[in-house]
Amino acid sequence: MALANKKFLPATEERRRFQRVKVHLLGRYMLPDRREFPCQVINMSPGGLALLAPGIGNVGDRVVAYLDHIGRVEGKITRIIDNGFAMTIGATPRKRDKLAAQLTWLANRDILNLPEDRRHDRIVPRNPIAVLTLEDGTKMTCRIIDLSLSGAAIAAENRPPLKSTVLLGRVQGRVVRNLEDGFALEFMHEQPAETLEESVTAR
Repeated sequence: MALANKKFLPATEERRRFQRVKVHLLGRYMLPDRREFPCQVINMSPGGLALLAPGIGNVGDRVVAYLDHIGRVEGKITRIIDNGFAMTIGATPRKRDKLAAQLTWLANRDILNLPEDRRHDRIVPRNPIAVLTLEDGTKMTCRIIDLSLSGAAIAAENRPPLKSTVLLGRVQGRVVRNLEDGFALEFMHEQPAETLEESVTAR
Protein backbone atom coordinates (compact mmCIF):
# COMPACT_ATOMS: atom_id res chain seq x y z
CA MET A 1 0.00 0.00 0.00
CA ALA A 2 2.86 2.35 0.82
CA LEU A 3 4.27 1.92 -2.70
CA ALA A 4 0.95 2.75 -4.32
CA ASN A 5 0.61 5.91 -2.23
CA LYS A 6 3.95 7.17 -3.50
CA LYS A 7 2.40 7.79 -6.92
CA PHE A 8 0.25 10.58 -5.53
CA LEU A 9 2.53 13.14 -3.97
CA PRO A 10 1.34 16.06 -1.86
CA ALA A 11 0.86 19.16 -3.98
CA THR A 12 3.85 20.99 -2.49
CA GLU A 13 6.15 18.01 -3.09
CA GLU A 14 4.84 17.61 -6.62
CA ARG A 15 5.58 21.27 -7.34
CA ARG A 16 9.16 20.85 -6.09
CA ARG A 17 9.82 17.81 -8.27
CA PHE A 18 8.33 19.07 -11.54
CA GLN A 19 8.16 22.52 -13.09
CA ARG A 20 4.66 23.38 -14.25
CA VAL A 21 4.15 25.14 -17.55
CA LYS A 22 1.20 27.29 -18.60
CA VAL A 23 -0.85 25.51 -21.24
CA HIS A 24 -4.39 25.85 -22.56
CA LEU A 25 -5.72 22.40 -23.36
CA LEU A 26 -9.34 21.33 -23.63
CA GLY A 27 -10.59 17.95 -22.51
CA ARG A 28 -13.08 15.96 -20.46
CA TYR A 29 -12.81 14.34 -17.05
CA MET A 30 -14.76 11.87 -14.95
CA LEU A 31 -15.27 11.93 -11.18
CA PRO A 32 -15.69 8.79 -8.99
CA ASP A 33 -19.51 8.96 -9.33
CA ARG A 34 -18.96 8.59 -13.13
CA ARG A 35 -20.19 12.09 -13.94
CA GLU A 36 -18.32 13.61 -16.89
CA PHE A 37 -17.58 17.30 -17.49
CA PRO A 38 -15.64 19.40 -20.02
CA CYS A 39 -12.51 21.14 -18.72
CA GLN A 40 -9.61 23.40 -19.62
CA VAL A 41 -6.11 22.78 -18.32
CA ILE A 42 -4.36 26.00 -17.27
CA ASN A 43 -1.02 24.60 -16.13
CA MET A 44 0.59 21.18 -16.10
CA SER A 45 3.73 19.25 -15.27
CA PRO A 46 4.58 15.55 -15.68
CA GLY A 47 3.41 15.14 -12.07
CA GLY A 48 0.22 17.18 -11.89
CA LEU A 49 -2.11 19.73 -13.43
CA ALA A 50 -4.64 22.44 -12.62
CA LEU A 51 -7.86 22.75 -14.57
CA LEU A 52 -10.96 24.91 -14.82
CA ALA A 53 -13.94 22.65 -14.33
CA PRO A 54 -17.71 22.95 -13.76
CA GLY A 55 -17.93 19.81 -11.61
CA ILE A 56 -15.63 19.77 -8.59
CA GLY A 57 -15.04 16.67 -6.49
CA ASN A 58 -13.43 16.35 -3.08
CA VAL A 59 -9.75 16.33 -2.16
CA GLY A 60 -8.56 12.74 -2.51
CA ASP A 61 -11.11 11.81 -5.20
CA ARG A 62 -9.77 9.83 -8.15
CA VAL A 63 -10.11 11.59 -11.52
CA VAL A 64 -9.71 10.23 -15.07
CA ALA A 65 -9.17 12.90 -17.73
CA TYR A 66 -8.84 12.84 -21.52
CA LEU A 67 -6.91 15.88 -22.76
CA ASP A 68 -6.26 17.21 -26.25
CA HIS A 69 -2.66 16.52 -27.41
CA ILE A 70 -1.96 14.54 -24.20
CA GLY A 71 -4.46 11.68 -24.04
CA ARG A 72 -5.59 9.83 -20.92
CA VAL A 73 -4.27 10.79 -17.50
CA GLU A 74 -5.47 9.86 -14.05
CA GLY A 75 -4.72 10.92 -10.52
CA LYS A 76 -6.23 12.38 -7.38
CA ILE A 77 -7.55 15.82 -6.48
CA THR A 78 -5.03 17.60 -4.24
CA ARG A 79 -6.69 21.00 -3.75
CA ILE A 80 -9.64 23.08 -4.84
CA ILE A 81 -8.94 26.32 -6.74
CA ASP A 82 -11.19 29.07 -8.11
CA ASN A 83 -13.55 27.45 -10.63
CA GLY A 84 -11.68 24.16 -10.65
CA PHE A 85 -9.15 21.94 -8.94
CA ALA A 86 -5.57 20.67 -9.03
CA MET A 87 -4.71 17.00 -9.30
CA THR A 88 -1.72 14.71 -9.35
CA ILE A 89 -0.86 12.50 -12.31
CA GLY A 90 -0.18 8.87 -11.46
CA ALA A 91 2.26 7.62 -14.11
CA THR A 92 5.23 5.35 -14.70
CA PRO A 93 8.65 6.97 -15.26
CA ARG A 94 8.31 6.23 -18.98
CA LYS A 95 4.89 7.90 -19.14
CA ARG A 96 6.30 10.92 -17.24
CA ASP A 97 9.13 11.19 -19.79
CA LYS A 98 6.57 11.18 -22.61
CA LEU A 99 4.50 13.82 -20.81
CA ALA A 100 7.62 15.96 -20.34
CA ALA A 101 8.32 15.81 -24.08
CA GLN A 102 4.72 16.69 -24.93
CA LEU A 103 4.72 19.60 -22.49
CA THR A 104 8.05 20.85 -23.86
CA TRP A 105 6.48 20.95 -27.31
CA LEU A 106 3.35 22.69 -26.06
CA ALA A 107 5.37 25.27 -24.14
CA ASN A 108 7.74 25.87 -27.04
CA ARG A 109 4.94 26.39 -29.55
CA ASP A 110 3.63 29.23 -27.38
CA ILE A 111 7.09 30.79 -27.03
CA LEU A 112 7.75 30.49 -30.77
CA ASN A 113 4.17 31.44 -31.67
CA LEU A 114 4.19 28.69 -34.28
CA PRO A 115 1.31 29.26 -36.69
CA GLU A 116 0.40 25.60 -37.24
CA ASP A 117 -0.67 25.16 -33.64
CA ARG A 118 -3.18 27.97 -33.89
CA ARG A 119 -4.57 26.82 -37.22
CA HIS A 120 -4.48 23.05 -37.22
CA ASP A 121 -5.22 20.13 -34.95
CA ARG A 122 -2.35 17.72 -34.42
CA ILE A 123 -2.82 14.01 -35.02
CA VAL A 124 -0.84 10.83 -34.39
CA PRO A 125 -0.37 9.04 -37.73
CA ARG A 126 -1.45 5.42 -38.15
CA ASN A 127 2.10 4.60 -39.28
CA PRO A 128 4.46 6.78 -37.22
CA ILE A 129 7.73 5.49 -38.72
CA ALA A 130 9.20 7.75 -41.40
CA VAL A 131 12.45 8.52 -43.20
CA LEU A 132 14.08 11.91 -42.71
CA THR A 133 16.52 13.23 -45.34
CA LEU A 134 19.01 15.79 -44.04
CA GLU A 135 20.54 18.71 -45.95
CA ASP A 136 23.64 16.65 -46.83
CA GLY A 137 21.50 13.82 -48.25
CA THR A 138 21.90 11.54 -45.24
CA LYS A 139 18.77 9.50 -44.49
CA MET A 140 17.68 8.47 -41.01
CA THR A 141 14.67 6.61 -39.64
CA CYS A 142 12.55 8.53 -37.15
CA ARG A 143 9.20 8.32 -35.37
CA ILE A 144 6.49 10.94 -35.80
CA ILE A 145 5.14 11.94 -32.36
CA ASP A 146 2.35 13.96 -33.93
CA LEU A 147 1.77 16.16 -36.94
CA SER A 148 -0.53 18.78 -38.42
CA LEU A 149 -1.02 20.21 -41.89
CA SER A 150 1.95 22.51 -41.34
CA GLY A 151 4.28 20.90 -38.83
CA ALA A 152 5.39 17.81 -36.95
CA ALA A 153 7.06 16.70 -33.74
CA ILE A 154 9.72 14.04 -34.39
CA ALA A 155 11.35 11.54 -32.01
CA ALA A 156 14.91 10.72 -33.08
CA GLU A 157 18.28 9.99 -31.48
CA ASN A 158 20.09 12.53 -33.68
CA ARG A 159 18.76 16.08 -33.99
CA PRO A 160 19.47 18.06 -37.17
CA PRO A 161 20.76 21.62 -36.62
CA LEU A 162 18.15 24.26 -35.85
CA LYS A 163 16.90 26.11 -38.95
CA SER A 164 18.25 23.38 -41.24
CA THR A 165 16.05 22.18 -44.10
CA VAL A 166 15.02 18.51 -44.17
CA LEU A 167 12.62 16.20 -45.97
CA LEU A 168 10.11 14.21 -43.92
CA GLY A 169 9.10 11.61 -46.47
CA ARG A 170 8.37 13.88 -49.45
CA VAL A 171 7.55 16.98 -47.39
CA GLN A 172 10.12 19.75 -47.04
CA GLY A 173 10.39 21.36 -43.64
CA ARG A 174 12.61 23.41 -41.36
CA VAL A 175 13.82 22.40 -37.90
CA VAL A 176 12.42 25.03 -35.53
CA ARG A 177 12.92 23.59 -32.04
CA ASN A 178 14.60 20.83 -30.06
CA LEU A 179 12.38 18.65 -27.88
CA GLU A 180 13.43 16.39 -25.02
CA ASP A 181 13.48 13.30 -27.23
CA GLY A 182 13.63 14.83 -30.69
CA PHE A 183 12.75 18.03 -32.51
CA ALA A 184 9.93 20.04 -34.11
CA LEU A 185 9.52 20.74 -37.81
CA GLU A 186 7.59 23.47 -39.57
CA PHE A 187 6.64 22.50 -43.12
CA MET A 188 7.59 24.93 -45.90
CA HIS A 189 4.08 24.67 -47.35
CA GLU A 190 0.77 23.71 -45.80
CA GLN A 191 -0.09 20.11 -46.70
CA PRO A 192 -3.44 18.77 -48.01
CA ALA A 193 -5.20 16.79 -45.28
CA GLU A 194 -6.11 13.92 -47.60
CA THR A 195 -2.48 13.14 -48.54
CA LEU A 196 -0.66 14.26 -45.38
CA GLU A 197 0.12 10.87 -43.84
CA GLU A 198 1.04 9.32 -47.20
CA SER A 199 3.42 12.20 -47.97
CA VAL A 200 5.32 12.22 -44.68
CA THR A 201 5.78 8.43 -44.54
CA ALA A 202 6.74 8.05 -48.22
CA ARG A 203 10.07 6.30 -48.69
